[in-house]
Amino acid sequence: MKLIGENLNIMSVKYGKAIKEKDRKTLQELAIQEQKAGMDWIDLNIGPAGKTGEELMAWLVPTIQEVVDIPLSLDTSNVKAIAAGLKAHGKGRPLINSIMVRPERMEALLPLAREFDADFVGLLWGPEGMPRDENERGALCAELVYKATGEYGIVPGRIFIDPIQTPVNVQQGQIMSAIEFMKMFEDIAPGCHSTIGLSNVSNGPPDRLRPILNRVMLILLKRHGMHSAIVDTFDTVLHDIARGRRPELEALVHKVEDGEPIDTASLDKEELDYVKTARVILGHTLYSDSWLEI
Repeated sequence: MKLIGENLNIMSVKYGKAIKEKDRKTLQELAIQEQKAGMDWIDLNIGPAGKTGEELMAWLVPTIQEVVDIPLSLDTSNVKAIAAGLKAHGKGRPLINSIMVRPERMEALLPLAREFDADFVGLLWGPEGMPRDENERGALCAELVYKATGEYGIVPGRIFIDPIQTPVNVQQGQIMSAIEFMKMFEDIAPGCHSTIGLSNVSNGPPDRLRPILNRVMLILLKRHGMHSAIVDTFDTVLHDIARGRRPELEALVHKVEDGEPIDTASLDKEELDYVKTARVILGHTLYSDSWLEI
């Protein structure tokens, strides 16, 4: 499974400050850590950056690529900043993060993806916003893939579809819709890849609970063919799961999903936490901040 490091983010207290102040040393140290952690891309999230985005991305991309050899994910809603980042990108194939399924976004960004032979994330956010279920996700996916491949000649392998991850404590039904979408993804978008902003599932719960939510969600999505994910660079357990090094935890979560009986008395604390968390994510039990203690 491919991993995209999420930590170079304008919303981070430490790294957001470094981005705004153009603190090369802090940002380059992070980039080196991300490469050492095995990330396949480094996400450069500069936010909307309305007035400064173009100049900022043109500075940030070569600054990061001075010290690492992995490609970068250009994460901003500023089209001119995306273009500047693509022009500055020099190592590997860049990733545009992201292109929503809205006419104005597709018409602005798909030509850039074609011109620079870039990969891109197709975010299944349509003209009416969040899709209501897996069927709307499928329709939006088909529309985006058809436009990219049919009108712009972009090969399917350049496309990474993001079905949108929602917080577990807000919209549990949307989590199941994303999983159901993944079950039919290969039929809807043959040859395309998939990705997810994984940490959104734990956006809202206390910080101490975020890692276990992210890890269990990854197991569920990985089972149904998720190709890649945008993840916390520093969660080494999550990396092990993504690389298939924790099969016993994956097997437990699969049993919960399949409704198989589990002898919880025989489990250790870590295993029991994964079972309890899977039950919450899958909607078998109601969410509360104390689900691991019950």
